[in-house]
Amino acid sequence: MDIRQITPDYAVSPQIKAQDIPDIKAAGFRSIMCNRPDGEEFGQPDFDAIAKAAQDAGLEVRCVPIVSGMVTPQAAQDFATALDQMPKPMLAYCRSGTRCTMLWSIVNHGELSGEDIVAATRNAGYDMAGLVRQLDRG
Repeated sequence: MDIRQITPDYAVSPQIKAQDIPDIKAAGFRSIMCNRPDGEEFGQPDFDAIAKAAQDAGLEVRCVPIVSGMVTPQAAQDFATALDQMPKPMLAYCRSGTRCTMLWSIVNHGELSGEDIVAATRNAGYDMAGLVRQLDRG
């Protein structure tokens, strides 16, 4: 697993497996959000298997699937709602962690400065400077 902290309450990861759930729980996470649609890639673990393992471990889990490169206003709202409602700290995952980082950046734009978003995401290994410039332009 490659967990990358964005904030103390929010981290992202590339695709996880059901077998990773005990380690995720041991790391202190209280919830898991999947931002990847099932069947996006051959061999990808199904969300239902991950959800069952997470629920069995006492973690809250939710799927807010976002097709790569297609973040709609509704998708951003669904992500924001899940982020607001789910227990923290939270781990979000997708194929590489980038989609989860982009969504976090979009929903936090305006609450955090662009500079703070870029710094937080860069510290986790993601460059959101271009996205922040787009968001700043409206």
